[in-house]
Amino acid sequence: MARNRIRLSIYLGAALVAVGGGALAAVAATTPATSGGLTATFTKDSDWGTGYQGHYTIKNTGGAAVTGWQLAFGLPAGAKLGTFWDAAVTTSGAVSTAKDRGYNATIPAGASTGFGFIVNGSGAPTSCTINGAACADGGPAPTTAPTARPTTAAPTTAPTKPPTTAPTTKPPATTPPTTTAPPATGGGNVRVAPYVDMGLLSNGSTTLSQLASSGNVKSFSLAFVTSAGCKASWFNAFDPRSKQFGDQIDALRRAGGDVKVSFGGATGIELAQACTDVKALQAEYQAVVSAYNLKYIDLDIEGAAVADPTTIARRSTALAALQRANPGLKISLTLPVLPEGLTGDGLNVVKSAKNAGVDLDLVNIMAMDYGRAGQDYGDLAIQAVKSTKDQIKSIYGNSDAAAFKMVGVTPMLGKNDDNGTFSQSDARDVVAFANSNHLGFVSFWEANRDRNACNGALFQCTNVAQSPFEFSKIFAGFQG
Repeated sequence: MARNRIRLSIYLGAALVAVGGGALAAVAATTPATSGGLTATFTKDSDWGTGYQGHYTIKNTGGAAVTGWQLAFGLPAGAKLGTFWDAAVTTSGAVSTAKDRGYNATIPAGASTGFGFIVNGSGAPTSCTINGAACADGGPAPTTAPTARPTTAAPTTAPTKPPTTAPTTKPPATTPPTTTAPPATGGGNVRVAPYVDMGLLSNGSTTLSQLASSGNVKSFSLAFVTSAGCKASWFNAFDPRSKQFGDQIDALRRAGGDVKVSFGGATGIELAQACTDVKALQAEYQAVVSAYNLKYIDLDIEGAAVADPTTIARRSTALAALQRANPGLKISLTLPVLPEGLTGDGLNVVKSAKNAGVDLDLVNIMAMDYGRAGQDYGDLAIQAVKSTKDQIKSIYGNSDAAAFKMVGVTPMLGKNDDNGTFSQSDARDVVAFANSNHLGFVSFWEANRDRNACNGALFQCTNVAQSPFEFSKIFAGFQG
């Protein structure tokens, strides 16, 4: 289920997405004229007979960065494009045109980005161009010209994970002082740690402590640290070295909780993709660990990153070195999943970490967006946990109990992007199963959606009838 696109970072550098009144106004990238050394490769991530999940990996094979991309692909008769993520897509006839979303517009030399989608039907793409040139993979050039997208139009389909918001202004870079008081030491655990879109906390409308006290939870997974070049960045807006959100983290720890900082996500460029040197990559992870005195970190690996062997190996090597330099640091991997278990790409990420010497604490599965609306999403999440447990047991040769302890589960609350629904009843079922089998971790996407308890855009609302923080209080019942 690499269609698990958790969170869409909307910070676009100079161009910003404005969020208000449930409406999303996006500034589209200028249509590029030449390929600039870009190639595109189509991959089928999973296939369930009546449909499949696919993605295009766009790679810059040239010697300079390319800004702005547009990929057009055609589908055969009987195949229809469904949901999509990490691109703005329009369709004319049999040809769909995917444009960058601003945050993924610039591709450095040698780097990659990508986007994913669901197709109803069995036919793979029959044509493909990237910036007007042949994709080099994915079929010949399309035979029908795509319709140009208005430069101020919003996407007609939401990305498969709700968007991450960002502040409406980008603060100037700051240099941390040469001497600072040591941050508060975390005294809690993170067995229950809902994800928080930290972009929604940057405007001061709420705090981690308020989310904790209202939802009866103590700890959170903070999303997301990505890259600004080969530098760690909170969703391309804040340098973690300036300890953005540090006061909130300290307050949470004083109340007995703690945080897990999550690197990656579905949008932006994950550090292992941006940093081509292992030592530089390790240094950026270390900068975040040191800034917040972290005991727990999470690597959310999805999209193009989950299928890139080079960056997977680089990340694993850097994480193993990071862990040796920080004894006791607990590392989790958050990965796409199907009810049948981790995808082949996800399994490769776990095996790479193990082979590199990472003492992996958890494999956290994104139990959401299966493309199976109408089925019970609580049952599907439980099936995914069982399947992942069996895969971990095979990789590590451990017992059922030990393998269950290495599994975390993170559903998406309420309405999912594929129109499936994870209800309060589903949440109670998952928590009961997690308690009975002593899973290592439970979470959900996302705490602000639970707080808002509304109908509307999926990045803000669960779109099910609920009281504020109802899901948080259910998940707080997990005891490990």
